[in-house]
Amino acid sequence: MARLAQTAGLTDIQQEILGTVRTFVDKEILPHATALEHADAYPQDIVDGMKEMGLFGLTIPEEFGGLGESLLTYALVVEQIARGWMSVSGVINTHFIVAHMITHHGTDEQKQRYLPQMALGETRGSFSMSEPDLGSDVAAISTKAVQDGDDFVIDGAKMWLTNGGTSNLTAVLVRTDEGAERAHRNLTCFLIEKPVGYGEVAPGLTIPGKIDKMGYKGVDTTEMVFSGHRVPADRILGGKRGGGFAQMMDGVEVGRVNVAARACGISIRAFELAVEYAQQRRTFGKPIAEHQAIAFKLAEMATKVEAAHLMMVNAARLKDSGERFDVESGMAKLLASEYCAEVTQEAFRIHGGYGYSKEYEIERLMREAPFLLIGEGTSEIQKTIISRGLLKEYRSR
Repeated sequence: MARLAQTAGLTDIQQEILGTVRTFVDKEILPHATALEHADAYPQDIVDGMKEMGLFGLTIPEEFGGLGESLLTYALVVEQIARGWMSVSGVINTHFIVAHMITHHGTDEQKQRYLPQMALGETRGSFSMSEPDLGSDVAAISTKAVQDGDDFVIDGAKMWLTNGGTSNLTAVLVRTDEGAERAHRNLTCFLIEKPVGYGEVAPGLTIPGKIDKMGYKGVDTTEMVFSGHRVPADRILGGKRGGGFAQMMDGVEVGRVNVAARACGISIRAFELAVEYAQQRRTFGKPIAEHQAIAFKLAEMATKVEAAHLMMVNAARLKDSGERFDVESGMAKLLASEYCAEVTQEAFRIHGGYGYSKEYEIERLMREAPFLLIGEGTSEIQKTIISRGLLKEYRSR
Protein backbone atom coordinates (compact mmCIF):
# COMPACT_ATOMS: atom_id res chain seq x y z
CA MET A 1 0.00 0.00 0.00
CA ALA A 2 1.36 3.41 -1.00
CA ARG A 3 1.98 5.88 1.78
CA LEU A 4 0.40 8.92 0.14
CA ALA A 5 -3.29 9.86 0.00
CA GLN A 6 -4.50 7.43 2.64
CA THR A 7 -7.80 8.13 4.42
CA ALA A 8 -8.25 7.40 8.11
CA GLY A 9 -11.47 6.14 9.64
CA LEU A 10 -12.95 4.27 6.68
CA THR A 11 -15.45 1.49 7.31
CA ASP A 12 -14.82 -2.08 6.21
CA ILE A 13 -17.35 -1.60 3.39
CA GLN A 14 -15.59 1.54 2.16
CA GLN A 15 -12.23 -0.22 2.22
CA GLU A 16 -13.68 -3.18 0.32
CA ILE A 17 -15.18 -0.91 -2.34
CA LEU A 18 -11.93 1.02 -2.77
CA GLY A 19 -9.88 -2.19 -2.91
CA THR A 20 -12.13 -3.54 -5.66
CA VAL A 21 -11.95 -0.28 -7.63
CA ARG A 22 -8.17 -0.02 -7.22
CA THR A 23 -7.74 -3.54 -8.60
CA PHE A 24 -10.09 -2.73 -11.50
CA VAL A 25 -8.08 0.41 -12.30
CA ASP A 26 -4.76 -1.47 -12.27
CA LYS A 27 -6.02 -4.36 -14.42
CA GLU A 28 -8.68 -2.86 -16.69
CA ILE A 29 -7.95 0.86 -17.07
CA LEU A 30 -4.22 1.63 -16.81
CA PRO A 31 -3.09 -0.94 -19.42
CA HIS A 32 -5.53 0.46 -22.03
CA ALA A 33 -5.95 4.13 -21.15
CA THR A 34 -3.21 5.67 -23.29
CA ALA A 35 -4.17 3.78 -26.47
CA LEU A 36 -7.86 4.58 -26.00
CA GLU A 37 -7.09 8.22 -25.25
CA HIS A 38 -4.90 8.67 -28.31
CA ALA A 39 -7.63 7.11 -30.46
CA ASP A 40 -10.30 9.27 -28.75
CA ALA A 41 -12.25 6.01 -28.36
CA TYR A 42 -15.17 5.62 -25.97
CA PRO A 43 -14.15 3.08 -23.29
CA GLN A 44 -17.23 0.85 -23.60
CA ASP A 45 -15.64 -2.23 -22.02
CA ILE A 46 -14.50 -0.19 -19.02
CA VAL A 47 -17.95 1.40 -18.68
CA ASP A 48 -19.55 -2.05 -18.77
CA GLY A 49 -17.20 -3.12 -15.98
CA MET A 50 -18.23 -0.14 -13.87
CA LYS A 51 -21.88 -1.02 -14.41
CA GLU A 52 -21.23 -4.56 -13.19
CA MET A 53 -19.59 -3.20 -10.03
CA GLY A 54 -22.61 -0.98 -9.36
CA LEU A 55 -20.64 2.27 -9.56
CA PHE A 56 -23.43 4.09 -11.42
CA GLY A 57 -25.61 3.59 -8.35
CA LEU A 58 -22.92 4.16 -5.75
CA THR A 59 -24.65 7.11 -4.03
CA ILE A 60 -28.26 6.37 -5.06
CA PRO A 61 -30.34 5.32 -2.01
CA GLU A 62 -30.81 1.59 -1.46
CA GLU A 63 -34.59 1.93 -1.77
CA PHE A 64 -34.05 2.79 -5.44
CA GLY A 65 -31.56 0.00 -6.08
CA GLY A 66 -28.33 1.85 -5.36
CA LEU A 67 -25.60 1.25 -2.80
CA GLY A 68 -26.50 4.31 -0.72
CA GLU A 69 -22.87 5.29 -0.13
CA SER A 70 -21.59 8.68 1.01
CA LEU A 71 -20.02 11.52 -0.96
CA LEU A 72 -16.70 10.58 0.66
CA THR A 73 -16.90 7.04 -0.70
CA TYR A 74 -17.77 8.37 -4.14
CA ALA A 75 -14.93 10.91 -4.09
CA LEU A 76 -12.38 8.27 -3.11
CA VAL A 77 -13.65 6.00 -5.90
CA VAL A 78 -13.32 8.87 -8.39
CA GLU A 79 -9.79 9.57 -7.14
CA GLN A 80 -8.82 5.99 -7.96
CA ILE A 81 -10.53 5.99 -11.35
CA ALA A 82 -8.90 9.30 -12.34
CA ARG A 83 -5.57 7.81 -11.33
CA GLY A 84 -6.21 5.33 -14.14
CA TRP A 85 -7.76 7.68 -16.71
CA MET A 86 -9.58 10.92 -15.96
CA SER A 87 -12.01 10.49 -18.86
CA VAL A 88 -13.49 7.39 -17.24
CA SER A 89 -14.29 9.38 -14.11
CA GLY A 90 -16.04 11.88 -16.38
CA VAL A 91 -18.40 9.15 -17.56
CA ILE A 92 -19.84 8.78 -14.06
CA ASN A 93 -19.43 12.35 -12.76
CA THR A 94 -22.30 14.04 -14.61
CA HIS A 95 -24.42 10.93 -14.01
CA PHE A 96 -23.70 11.27 -10.28
CA ILE A 97 -24.62 14.97 -10.24
CA VAL A 98 -27.96 14.37 -11.97
CA ALA A 99 -28.74 11.46 -9.61
CA HIS A 100 -27.85 13.69 -6.65
CA MET A 101 -30.16 16.44 -7.90
CA ILE A 102 -33.06 14.06 -8.44
CA THR A 103 -32.51 12.38 -5.06
CA HIS A 104 -32.50 15.68 -3.15
CA HIS A 105 -34.83 17.84 -5.25
CA GLY A 106 -36.97 15.55 -7.41
CA THR A 107 -40.63 14.72 -6.86
CA ASP A 108 -41.53 11.24 -5.62
CA GLU A 109 -42.66 10.37 -9.14
CA GLN A 110 -39.35 11.57 -10.63
CA LYS A 111 -37.35 9.53 -8.12
CA GLN A 112 -39.35 6.39 -8.94
CA ARG A 113 -39.13 7.06 -12.68
CA TYR A 114 -35.40 7.67 -12.96
CA LEU A 115 -33.33 6.50 -9.99
CA PRO A 116 -33.77 2.69 -10.31
CA GLN A 117 -32.62 2.75 -13.94
CA MET A 118 -29.83 5.20 -13.12
CA ALA A 119 -28.59 2.84 -10.39
CA LEU A 120 -28.28 0.10 -13.02
CA GLY A 121 -26.49 2.41 -15.44
CA GLU A 122 -29.25 1.93 -18.01
CA THR A 123 -30.35 5.55 -17.69
CA ARG A 124 -27.24 7.71 -17.85
CA GLY A 125 -27.18 11.36 -16.84
CA SER A 126 -25.63 14.55 -18.16
CA PHE A 127 -26.30 18.17 -17.27
CA SER A 128 -25.84 21.64 -18.71
CA MET A 129 -25.82 25.21 -17.49
CA SER A 130 -23.34 26.81 -19.90
CA GLU A 131 -24.15 28.29 -23.30
CA PRO A 132 -22.01 29.37 -26.29
CA ASP A 133 -22.16 33.05 -25.25
CA LEU A 134 -21.71 32.72 -21.50
CA GLY A 135 -19.34 31.03 -19.10
CA SER A 136 -19.67 31.51 -15.37
CA ASP A 137 -22.47 34.12 -15.62
CA VAL A 138 -25.24 31.58 -15.12
CA ALA A 139 -27.89 34.25 -14.49
CA ALA A 140 -27.42 35.42 -18.12
CA ILE A 141 -28.81 32.16 -19.55
CA SER A 142 -30.85 32.86 -22.70
CA THR A 143 -32.17 29.39 -23.61
CA LYS A 144 -35.88 29.80 -22.93
CA ALA A 145 -38.83 27.56 -22.10
CA VAL A 146 -42.33 28.93 -22.79
CA GLN A 147 -45.43 27.14 -21.52
CA ASP A 148 -47.88 25.92 -24.15
CA GLY A 149 -50.75 24.03 -22.56
CA ASP A 150 -49.42 21.07 -20.59
CA ASP A 151 -46.01 21.33 -22.28
CA PHE A 152 -43.10 23.72 -22.41
CA VAL A 153 -41.43 24.66 -25.70
CA ILE A 154 -37.66 25.14 -25.43
CA ASP A 155 -35.48 27.18 -27.79
CA GLY A 156 -31.77 27.93 -27.52
CA ALA A 157 -28.37 26.29 -27.33
CA LYS A 158 -26.42 24.73 -24.47
CA MET A 159 -22.67 24.07 -24.43
CA TRP A 160 -20.04 21.79 -22.88
CA LEU A 161 -22.18 18.75 -22.08
CA THR A 162 -19.98 15.92 -20.86
CA ASN A 163 -21.66 12.67 -22.02
CA GLY A 164 -23.96 14.76 -24.21
CA GLY A 165 -24.18 12.06 -26.88
CA THR A 166 -23.93 8.93 -24.72
CA SER A 167 -26.44 9.98 -22.04
CA ASN A 168 -30.20 9.59 -22.30
CA LEU A 169 -31.24 11.95 -19.50
CA THR A 170 -30.02 15.55 -19.31
CA ALA A 171 -30.71 18.09 -16.59
CA VAL A 172 -30.86 21.45 -18.39
CA LEU A 173 -31.07 24.90 -16.84
CA VAL A 174 -33.22 27.31 -18.89
CA ARG A 175 -35.01 30.63 -18.48
CA THR A 176 -38.74 30.59 -17.71
CA ASP A 177 -39.16 34.27 -16.71
CA GLU A 178 -41.02 34.06 -13.43
CA GLY A 179 -41.04 37.85 -13.12
CA ALA A 180 -38.55 37.78 -10.26
CA GLU A 181 -36.32 40.80 -9.77
CA ARG A 182 -33.29 38.58 -9.22
CA ALA A 183 -32.32 37.00 -12.52
CA HIS A 184 -31.39 33.61 -11.05
CA ARG A 185 -34.94 33.16 -9.75
CA ASN A 186 -36.19 33.10 -13.34
CA LEU A 187 -34.35 29.83 -14.07
CA THR A 188 -35.85 26.35 -14.11
CA CYS A 189 -34.26 22.91 -14.39
CA PHE A 190 -35.83 20.46 -16.86
CA LEU A 191 -35.13 16.73 -17.07
CA ILE A 192 -34.78 16.08 -20.79
CA GLU A 193 -35.20 12.48 -21.96
CA LYS A 194 -33.53 11.72 -25.26
CA PRO A 195 -32.07 8.84 -27.27
CA VAL A 196 -28.33 8.18 -27.30
CA GLY A 197 -26.58 9.48 -30.39
CA TYR A 198 -25.90 12.52 -32.57
CA GLY A 199 -27.85 14.62 -35.02
CA GLU A 200 -31.54 15.40 -34.49
CA VAL A 201 -32.19 12.80 -31.79
CA ALA A 202 -35.75 14.02 -31.12
CA PRO A 203 -38.08 16.58 -32.72
CA GLY A 204 -36.49 19.97 -32.12
CA LEU A 205 -33.49 18.54 -30.23
CA THR A 206 -30.08 18.20 -31.89
CA ILE A 207 -26.74 16.94 -30.57
CA PRO A 208 -24.41 18.27 -33.31
CA GLY A 209 -21.44 15.96 -32.59
CA LYS A 210 -18.36 15.56 -30.43
CA ILE A 211 -16.21 18.62 -29.72
CA ASP A 212 -12.55 17.88 -30.48
CA LYS A 213 -10.54 18.65 -27.34
CA MET A 214 -6.89 18.96 -26.34
CA GLY A 215 -7.36 16.30 -23.66
CA TYR A 216 -10.22 14.65 -21.76
CA LYS A 217 -10.69 12.41 -24.78
CA GLY A 218 -12.72 9.23 -25.05
CA VAL A 219 -15.62 10.76 -23.15
CA ASP A 220 -17.85 12.83 -25.44
CA THR A 221 -18.34 16.58 -24.97
CA THR A 222 -21.11 18.17 -27.03
CA GLU A 223 -23.50 21.01 -27.63
CA MET A 224 -27.28 20.64 -27.28
CA VAL A 225 -29.50 22.71 -29.59
CA PHE A 226 -33.22 23.26 -28.97
CA SER A 227 -35.56 24.45 -31.70
CA GLY A 228 -39.15 24.21 -30.58
CA HIS A 229 -38.52 21.08 -28.52
CA ARG A 230 -41.60 20.16 -26.47
CA VAL A 231 -41.22 18.88 -22.90
CA PRO A 232 -44.08 17.85 -20.55
CA ALA A 233 -44.51 20.07 -17.51
CA ASP A 234 -43.90 17.10 -15.19
CA ARG A 235 -40.25 17.10 -16.31
CA ILE A 236 -39.52 20.20 -14.23
CA LEU A 237 -37.16 19.02 -11.49
CA GLY A 238 -39.09 19.11 -8.22
CA GLY A 239 -42.21 20.26 -10.07
CA LYS A 240 -41.47 23.91 -9.24
CA ARG A 241 -40.61 26.66 -11.71
CA GLY A 242 -37.92 29.14 -10.76
CA GLY A 243 -35.97 26.81 -8.47
CA GLY A 244 -33.45 25.60 -11.02
CA PHE A 245 -30.52 27.79 -10.01
CA ALA A 246 -30.43 26.54 -6.41
CA GLN A 247 -30.85 22.93 -7.60
CA MET A 248 -27.98 23.25 -10.07
CA MET A 249 -25.72 24.96 -7.54
CA ASP A 250 -26.27 22.07 -5.15
CA GLY A 251 -25.20 19.71 -7.90
CA VAL A 252 -22.17 21.81 -8.81
CA GLU A 253 -21.00 21.99 -5.18
CA VAL A 254 -20.76 18.21 -4.93
CA GLY A 255 -19.29 18.29 -8.44
CA ARG A 256 -16.46 20.47 -7.15
CA VAL A 257 -15.54 17.76 -4.66
CA ASN A 258 -15.56 15.36 -7.60
CA VAL A 259 -13.23 17.60 -9.64
CA ALA A 260 -10.93 17.87 -6.62
CA ALA A 261 -10.91 14.07 -6.41
CA ARG A 262 -10.07 13.80 -10.10
CA ALA A 263 -7.21 16.25 -9.63
CA CYS A 264 -5.95 14.18 -6.71
CA GLY A 265 -6.08 11.04 -8.85
CA ILE A 266 -4.03 12.58 -11.66
CA SER A 267 -1.56 14.00 -9.14
CA ILE A 268 -1.10 10.59 -7.53
CA ARG A 269 -0.47 8.99 -10.91
CA ALA A 270 1.95 11.73 -11.99
CA PHE A 271 3.90 11.25 -8.76
CA GLU A 272 3.93 7.45 -9.21
CA LEU A 273 5.34 7.84 -12.72
CA ALA A 274 7.92 10.41 -11.62
CA VAL A 275 9.23 8.53 -8.57
CA GLU A 276 9.52 5.32 -10.60
CA TYR A 277 11.29 6.97 -13.53
CA ALA A 278 13.63 8.94 -11.23
CA GLN A 279 14.91 5.68 -9.72
CA GLN A 280 15.52 4.08 -13.13
CA ARG A 281 17.02 6.96 -15.13
CA ARG A 282 20.74 7.42 -14.42
CA THR A 283 22.94 10.46 -14.98
CA PHE A 284 26.47 11.14 -13.79
CA GLY A 285 26.77 7.60 -12.52
CA LYS A 286 23.67 7.39 -10.29
CA PRO A 287 19.85 7.43 -10.44
CA ILE A 288 18.53 10.96 -10.90
CA ALA A 289 16.46 10.49 -7.70
CA GLU A 290 19.75 10.73 -5.81
CA HIS A 291 20.42 14.21 -7.20
CA GLN A 292 19.15 16.80 -4.75
CA ALA A 293 17.42 18.81 -7.50
CA ILE A 294 15.18 15.82 -8.34
CA ALA A 295 14.81 14.61 -4.74
CA PHE A 296 13.48 18.02 -3.70
CA LYS A 297 11.00 17.98 -6.59
CA LEU A 298 9.69 14.61 -5.41
CA ALA A 299 9.36 15.90 -1.85
CA GLU A 300 7.38 18.95 -2.96
CA MET A 301 5.17 16.89 -5.27
CA ALA A 302 4.35 14.39 -2.54
CA THR A 303 3.49 17.17 -0.10
CA LYS A 304 1.09 18.70 -2.62
CA VAL A 305 -0.53 15.31 -3.29
CA GLU A 306 -1.10 14.82 0.42
CA ALA A 307 -2.44 18.33 1.05
CA ALA A 308 -4.90 18.17 -1.85
CA HIS A 309 -6.17 14.76 -0.76
CA LEU A 310 -6.76 15.92 2.81
CA MET A 311 -8.70 19.00 1.70
CA MET A 312 -10.83 16.93 -0.67
CA VAL A 313 -11.62 14.42 2.08
CA ASN A 314 -12.46 17.22 4.52
CA ALA A 315 -14.94 18.82 2.09
CA ALA A 316 -16.64 15.48 1.38
CA ARG A 317 -16.96 14.68 5.08
CA LEU A 318 -18.46 18.11 5.79
CA LYS A 319 -21.13 17.50 3.15
CA ASP A 320 -21.86 14.02 4.51
CA SER A 321 -22.28 15.46 8.01
CA GLY A 322 -24.88 17.93 6.78
CA GLU A 323 -22.68 20.98 7.36
CA ARG A 324 -22.45 23.85 4.90
CA PHE A 325 -19.39 23.27 2.73
CA ASP A 326 -19.42 25.79 -0.13
CA VAL A 327 -16.18 27.45 1.03
CA GLU A 328 -14.48 24.13 1.76
CA SER A 329 -15.49 22.57 -1.57
CA GLY A 330 -14.23 25.69 -3.35
CA MET A 331 -10.95 25.52 -1.44
CA ALA A 332 -10.54 21.83 -2.20
CA LYS A 333 -11.25 22.31 -5.89
CA LEU A 334 -8.95 25.34 -6.12
CA LEU A 335 -6.01 23.75 -4.33
CA ALA A 336 -6.32 20.28 -5.87
CA SER A 337 -6.61 21.54 -9.45
CA GLU A 338 -3.75 24.02 -9.14
CA TYR A 339 -1.52 21.48 -7.43
CA CYS A 340 -2.45 18.89 -10.03
CA ALA A 341 -1.15 21.14 -12.80
CA GLU A 342 2.05 21.79 -10.84
CA VAL A 343 2.69 18.15 -9.88
CA THR A 344 2.03 16.95 -13.43
CA GLN A 345 4.40 19.51 -14.88
CA GLU A 346 7.14 18.55 -12.43
CA ALA A 347 6.67 14.88 -13.36
CA PHE A 348 6.95 15.94 -17.01
CA ARG A 349 10.21 17.76 -16.29
CA ILE A 350 11.64 14.79 -14.43
CA HIS A 351 10.98 12.65 -17.52
CA GLY A 352 13.04 15.08 -19.61
CA GLY A 353 12.74 14.59 -23.35
CA TYR A 354 10.86 11.32 -22.91
CA GLY A 355 7.98 13.23 -21.31
CA TYR A 356 7.33 14.87 -24.67
CA SER A 357 6.87 11.50 -26.35
CA LYS A 358 3.40 10.04 -26.78
CA GLU A 359 4.85 6.65 -25.82
CA TYR A 360 5.03 7.85 -22.21
CA GLU A 361 1.93 8.18 -20.04
CA ILE A 362 2.97 11.54 -18.63
CA GLU A 363 2.27 13.14 -22.03
CA ARG A 364 -1.41 12.23 -21.63
CA LEU A 365 -1.56 13.57 -18.08
CA MET A 366 -0.07 16.89 -19.26
CA ARG A 367 -3.06 17.34 -21.57
CA GLU A 368 -5.63 16.21 -19.00
CA ALA A 369 -4.58 18.32 -16.02
CA PRO A 370 -5.50 21.76 -17.50
CA PHE A 371 -9.17 20.77 -17.79
CA LEU A 372 -9.45 20.65 -14.02
CA LEU A 373 -8.46 24.31 -13.77
CA ILE A 374 -11.71 25.28 -15.53
CA GLY A 375 -14.16 22.41 -14.92
CA GLU A 376 -16.99 23.15 -12.42
CA GLY A 377 -15.83 26.76 -12.23
CA THR A 378 -12.42 28.29 -12.86
CA SER A 379 -9.90 28.98 -10.12
CA GLU A 380 -11.00 32.62 -10.20
CA ILE A 381 -14.62 31.60 -9.58
CA GLN A 382 -13.49 29.45 -6.65
CA LYS A 383 -11.63 32.42 -5.20
CA THR A 384 -14.79 34.51 -5.54
CA ILE A 385 -16.84 31.89 -3.71
CA ILE A 386 -14.22 31.46 -1.00
CA SER A 387 -13.70 35.18 -0.39
CA ARG A 388 -17.43 35.91 -0.23
CA GLY A 389 -17.93 33.11 2.27
CA LEU A 390 -15.02 34.27 4.39
CA LEU A 391 -16.11 37.91 4.39
CA LYS A 392 -19.60 36.87 5.44
CA GLU A 393 -18.17 34.75 8.25
CA TYR A 394 -15.59 37.31 9.36
CA ARG A 395 -17.67 40.44 8.81
CA SER A 396 -16.09 43.42 10.58
CA ARG A 397 -17.95 44.42 13.71
